[in-house]
Amino acid sequence: MILSKLSESWEKMKRADITLDEIYNLILNTATREWERKQLLKCKLEIENGTDKEQALGELEYRLRPLAVRNNLTPDIADFYAKLSGEKQDIESFDLTKHFEDDGPDIERAIFAGGCFWCMVEPFETRPGIIAVISGYTGGQSENPTYDEVSRGTSGHVEAVEIIYENKVISYQVLVELYWQLIDPTDDSGQINDRGANYQPIIFVRDEEQKKIANASKEKLKQSRKFTKPIVVPIRKVEKFWPAENYHQDFYKKNRVRYRRIENSRKQYLAYLKLKGWLKRKFNKK
Repeated sequence: MILSKLSESWEKMKRADITLDEIYNLILNTATREWERKQLLKCKLEIENGTDKEQALGELEYRLRPLAVRNNLTPDIADFYAKLSGEKQDIESFDLTKHFEDDGPDIERAIFAGGCFWCMVEPFETRPGIIAVISGYTGGQSENPTYDEVSRGTSGHVEAVEIIYENKVISYQVLVELYWQLIDPTDDSGQINDRGANYQPIIFVRDEEQKKIANASKEKLKQSRKFTKPIVVPIRKVEKFWPAENYHQDFYKKNRVRYRRIENSRKQYLAYLKLKGWLKRKFNKK
């Protein structure tokens, strides 16, 4: 009983250090997600309207807790939550070292956009020869875009993955062939349940060799007549790639249940499209 009261007193002391200015700065932080901003704003208004500060902060901690335990808060909010809860949070940061390193003689990169990047990581990352798969944004005008900006369509970027690989183990040709299996190449307005320009499928090529391989693979897909509609995925010159926030990296590892639900939905839809194409080819032959 005594230990419980001491622990409760310690949490109150930690929360007493939290100021309205600190909450306000997080509300204004462009990296704060809209849902997180709403929770902070609600807490701030409650305190300003006379609610006991300890009670308001306690309720805020309760609302943030489900995302905190799944490492799904944005970095600044994760740090704030650690202070709010009075406990050291084990928020693992994604290692972006490989993104900034110079590539060796046998190391290459590929960038693909194919709808939500949550479902574009595991299929590549689990292949031999893959060094890293990084979720991020590319193809737009603004610098250092945030998830909210990209989602609102104000930055011009699309969600994409940067794949760093050993070309002696896995080829760019194999990566492109795998890419076609993950997307609906007939949809240039999004992918499956993800709608909007920020989810447009695009192949970004780094040099003439990648461009040649991508174009040949696209033509091969057209000739296969696997889909009932035209193949509309553009092939564009690579642009600066901006790594996404920590909570988006390795999403399939951090949120297994949610990821599998989204992944299964995509697989079912793509299987349906392929079945339609197969039926069309079969009846056309008859």
